[in-house]
This record gives sequence, structure tokens and C-alpha cells, in this order.
Amino acid sequence: MHLLQLAVLLPFLGAVIVPLIYRYLKRLHPGYIALLFPVSAALILISAKFSGQAVSSFSWMPKIGLNLDFHLDGFSFLFTMLITVIGTLVVFYSIHYLGRQEALGHFYCYLMLFMGAMLGVVLSDNVLALYMFWELTSISSFLLIAFWNQKEKSIQGALKSMLITVFGGLMLLGGLLTLVTITHTFSIRDMFTMQETIAQSPLFPVALCCMLLAAFTKSAQFPFHIWLPDAMEAPTPVSAYLHSATMVKAGIYLVARFTPIFAVSALWIYAVTFAGAVTLFWASFNAVKQQDLKGILAYSTVSQLGLMMTLLGVGGISLHFQHDEIFYLSIAACVFHIFNHASFKGALFMIVGIIDHETGTRDLRKLSGLLQLMPITFTAAVIGALSMAGLPPFNGFLSKEMFLSSMFDTRYTDLFNPLMVFVLLALIIVGSLFTFIYSVKMIKDVFFGERGELPEGTHEAPLPLLISPLVLVTIVVVTGLIPGILTPMIQSASHAILNKPLHAIHIVHWHGFNPALLTTLLIVIVGSVMVYFYAKWQRVYQLQPEHVTFNHLYQATLKKAEEFAYLLNHRIIKAGSRFHIILIFCTLIFLTAVSFILQPIDFGQWQLADMRIYEMILLVIILIATLMVLKAKSRLFSIIMLSTIGYAIGLFFVFFNAPDLALTQLTIETISTALFLMCFYHLPKLKLYGETARFKLSNALIAIMTGIAVTVIGLVAYGHRFYPSINDYYIKHVYDLAAGKNMVNVILVDFRGFDTLFESTVLGIAGIGIYTLIKLRYRKDDSHEQTEK
Repeated sequence: MHLLQLAVLLPFLGAVIVPLIYRYLKRLHPGYIALLFPVSAALILISAKFSGQAVSSFSWMPKIGLNLDFHLDGFSFLFTMLITVIGTLVVFYSIHYLGRQEALGHFYCYLMLFMGAMLGVVLSDNVLALYMFWELTSISSFLLIAFWNQKEKSIQGALKSMLITVFGGLMLLGGLLTLVTITHTFSIRDMFTMQETIAQSPLFPVALCCMLLAAFTKSAQFPFHIWLPDAMEAPTPVSAYLHSATMVKAGIYLVARFTPIFAVSALWIYAVTFAGAVTLFWASFNAVKQQDLKGILAYSTVSQLGLMMTLLGVGGISLHFQHDEIFYLSIAACVFHIFNHASFKGALFMIVGIIDHETGTRDLRKLSGLLQLMPITFTAAVIGALSMAGLPPFNGFLSKEMFLSSMFDTRYTDLFNPLMVFVLLALIIVGSLFTFIYSVKMIKDVFFGERGELPEGTHEAPLPLLISPLVLVTIVVVTGLIPGILTPMIQSASHAILNKPLHAIHIVHWHGFNPALLTTLLIVIVGSVMVYFYAKWQRVYQLQPEHVTFNHLYQATLKKAEEFAYLLNHRIIKAGSRFHIILIFCTLIFLTAVSFILQPIDFGQWQLADMRIYEMILLVIILIATLMVLKAKSRLFSIIMLSTIGYAIGLFFVFFNAPDLALTQLTIETISTALFLMCFYHLPKLKLYGETARFKLSNALIAIMTGIAVTVIGLVAYGHRFYPSINDYYIKHVYDLAAGKNMVNVILVDFRGFDTLFESTVLGIAGIGIYTLIKLRYRKDDSHEQTEK
């Protein structure tokens, strides 16, 4: 097995192995077993990178083009390191954060499943595999967000994230299939070689819009940002992993990966740049008013994702519109900030988890004066917050300065007119200002001031809980003081994004008094004043009515959709089975009539066999039995007549030399007749419908029209044979290809195996649903009994 395939497979193995071991070894914490998988995957990926094993291919479903083709370049290597290394820290953190009373087997199963899906997303070169892993991240994140399923907010947050991201997943499927239609290849690397063909296709705008919607929903860009704050109801280790280092950056990865294909369009540049800038401004502005620490970090994450998206939009200018080195800086800045954000935001999420773990609350109105009680946590929080605010000497300052420089450089391109440049700069400067405000305000409110009403015995977190955030803030400090250690990685990842070589990138703290530095000084001065006078201007947040928000629009839409679905479902079910049958038959009649009106009926050429006397006798028996069913006054007599029809059809199979079908028909008819007789004998003798003339006439009319429609379709189909019958193929190969003796069984199991598989799958899903309902009923009954006791 290739190293890349093994690296992706390992977390999926962990998702199976960890719960199984925990099931039988309760004393052994499953987190220690789970640690082995991300560590092993990281070592394997490093080995693959430096041993030159960057490409692997596994033919999985070649008939539909779905192969597990993996490619490890500089950009995907950066993401794999974030996924595995931060995943390792998150697993270690969760060992000491989650108690033994939690469903730990389920938790680590979902976490490993998500890890494997993310590795598949960033390594896939096959677009169908990319989509498969992409959707798997949505499913596994849903399970992780809803981990505390006894809380209503967790369920609602998971549902919102699922609805929005799965909608984006459908858009991704549409965009990828459109690209496949244009290029006739499933390989992303091959698509890069056909940029001109893609750009000249009339389907290009469709693919572009679908890909943007997929990226914007996954990375919570405005106005799809509303799902991420609600997803903070997940356990803190989940937030630290999914919403700082991995899942939310999948949309960033998608935009970066397909920039060489779509950046030829000005629409792509404008959409990515201004969607990111608006998201940066709006999310940072709303982060300031949050009272929940995780709420602040959630909106902060949305804001930072907007920053990265803006950089990718501006960086795309250099690829097709203006071959100037100044715009390469935007791509390098984005890569650098992806790494920086994962380090300081992962640390801050873990620190918030520690505060919640030790004090029992994340509410800013209850937290204050923690500096003396939790000095180590305070130090780590200050480093992470100042890096997030973009202050020296931390790594966030360096990437933020590169970001501001790139935004000021937009005035040198003809693609943006002066008004657009002004709007862009205004959005990113004001957004950066509020980023500084919420970063400083969070530290000030939590750690300074008079000590709040905290539980007795509140103290510093134990060392095992502090190790993971301390490792991350150490990375923040080291990469801030010595940014050169990351330069090769940034250079390699930027080259992989642009698919072309770049000049050397130099990251230093001092660039002189340039517009970026002056803007930073302005942000610090104005932001400090606004933090000090926050009580004076906070009323600005009350100006927006609560019903004029995207959250309110989402809730109203979901409520109306549920009400409509319930009303429609209730009306249809209430109508009874007769209405359902009438609806089906009328639809058949309508479609048949429309088809034959648009295309005149042509019965073609018939080759009818001679009807033998005993076949005529059986036909007469069937017609008489059918009429007797209509005239019957007793249920039992109707059942007997129906069984007569069934047995007569079985005899037809005998006469047509199909004994296996005849045996099946006679067996089923016998069983169904016996069951009908047993059931209907005990039913009360009630009449559901009145035997009115109108009722009989409508039934007769629908029955006659349905019979005519089916007969016409059958005759037309029989008279137009476009392909030779497959019967001879079955007769010839049923024994040598399938090694079977019963032709019907072989056809069902081998030649039509997919039909049987899908039918079995439907039965399996129905069985799981029934089992779940039974279990939920028992659980509900047990809870009622405990309440009564």
C-alpha cells in the first residue's frame, strides 16, 4: 500500500478500532489509543514528502471514474500537518477535558472519521473522491457538533451546519461535474492543463458559481456565516479542531486549489475578494458584542476566514490579469495566515475550554479577575489574543502586515477602480479595528477587574490540560520571532497554489514606515480608545432590529418549511389510500396523454403468437373473476376471486415454459391469500366509502383510462424493439458466467445485483429505523418510570 493511501486510511481504521477496544477495556482511556493514529499519519506523510512519494493511485470504481488518486504538494502538505499535528494536540487535550461519563467511544470514532475525511479532501486529485470526502466532513462534523445530544442547542446547531454545508456540497458536486463535462477528465491536475478550454466553455460561469457557493458555505462566508456560531455548542475540543484548523478551512482550500482555473474571470476575483472583505468586517463587528467566550471566538473565526478569502481573491490577480510580483504576496500571506490562525485560534479555544472547565461558565458577565487565580492560562491567553489582534512580536502580526500591504497594493491594478479600492480598504481597516477591540476586550474582561462570583476552589488548570494550548502558543511565539523557519513551507505551498514558480519570499518584522505599519498604529490607538469607552458606544448594537438578521431569516424559513411539510404530509395521509392510488393513476394517465399528444401513437409491427384454447379459457376465468370482485359484497369472496386471478396467472407461466416463475407466483399467491383471509376475517364489517353513483362512476372512469394507458404503452413498446432481446444472453451465460442452476436467482443476484443490493439496502435502512424507534420508546418508558419513582 502506498504511503499516502495508508495515511488517509489510518484515521478510518481508528474510527473502528478505538470504540471496539474501549468496549472491552473500559479502564483504558480511548484517547490514548486514538493518539496513535494522527501521530502515525503525520510521520507517514512527512516520510512521503521527503521520500518523493507524492503521487498515488488506486483504481476503485473506474467505470464511473471514482478512483482514490492522491497528490501531495506543498499546499496539501501544509494542510495535512495542520490536520494531524493539531489533531494530536486536540486528542490529548480531550483526554483530560472530557469525563469518563461521556460517550468516549462515540466521540473518538467521530473525531477519527472527520480526520480521515479532511485528509482525503486535501489529498484527493480525483474530483469524485474530493466530493465524497467533502460530504463526509459534513456528516462527521454533524455528529461531533451534536455530541451532547441531550441539549436542544446542540441539535439545532448541528442541524443548521448540516443544512447549509450540505447545500454547499450539492453545489460542489454540480461544479465538479460541470468541469468534468468540459474537460472529460476527473483529475484536478489534468484540469490545470486545460485552463483555456475551461474558460472558453459556455458552462464556465455555471461551474464558477457552483464552486464559489460550495466554498462560501463551508468556510462560513457572508451571508452563510450563521451556522458557525451555533456550532460552538459542540465540546471545546471539537471547536478547537473543526472550527480553527480544519473543517472551516476546507472552503479556503477549495478556492486556493481552483484559483488557477477560475481566476481568469474577473467575477471570481470580485466575488472572492469582496465576499471575504464583507465577512471580515461584519463578523469582527458582531464579535465585540458577544457575551459568550466561544461566541467571540466563533465570530472571530468567521472574520479570519474572510481575511484569508480576501487574500486569495487579490492573489488571483497575479495569475491572469497582471503578472506583477506584488500580488504574489497575497498568496504567501494567505498561506502564512492559515498556519498562524490554526496556532493561535486553536490555543484560544482550548484556553476558553479550560476557563469553562475550572469556573463552570463562559459568560463574560460572570468572569473577571482570573489573573491571580490562573496565571499560566492568562499568559497563554494574552499571547494568543495579541497574535489574533495582529500585534508584534507574534506570528499574527507578520501575516496581518502582509495582508494590509497586499490590500494597499490593489491600487496598482486596473481591475479595481478607485471607488472599489476605497470600499475594500474601508472594510478591511474597520474589520481589523474591531478585531483588535474584541481581542483586547476579551482579555480585559476575563482576567482583570474585581473578581466575579466564581465557585470556591477555582484554581489553575492541571498541567495535562495546559500542555496542548502551551504547545500552540509556543509555536505562535517561535514563528513570530523566527519567521524564517516557515519560509520554505510558505514558498512551497504558494507555488503549489499558483502552479508556477515564485521568487524568494522574505518575512521580516520591520519594513519601514509604510502604509501597513501606519494603519496598524492607527488601529492600536483608535482601538484602545474604543475599548476604554466601550460602555459609551455599545448602544450602536441595539440599532439593528432582531428580526432583520440572517439568523431570523433562517429560522423563519425553516419554520415555514416544516409547517408546509407537515400540512402537506397531513393532508395526503388523511386523504387515505384511495386518494394515493387516484393520484398515481391520474399522473400516469396525464403523462401518457401528453406524450402521445406531442408524439402521435405508432404501434409499430406486432408479431403475435397464436392463442391456444386453454389460454383462452384462462383469460375468460381471469375476466370473470375480475368482474366478480367488482360485484362482491363480502370481503372473503373478494379475496377468493383475487386469488383465482393470481393462480390463473401462475398457470400462464406454466404454459409459457417458465416453471420457476410459476412456482414463485403460486407460492406467493398462497401465502398472501392465507394472510388476507386471517386478517380480514377479524376486521369489523365497516364501509369506508358510500356506494354512491358518483363514487362508482369516478372509479370506473379512472380504472378504464388507466387500463387504456397501460395497454397503449405496452403495445407501443412491444411494437418498437430497438435492441435485441436479452433473453438469449441469459440462457447462454447463466451457467458459465454465474455458475448457477436457477436462472431467476442468477439474474436477481448476479446480472441484476445492483437492484437487489439497493432493495436490501432499503430494507436495512427501514430495519434500522424501526429498531431506533423501538429503542427510543423503551428509553422514554424508562424515563417515565424513573420520574414516577
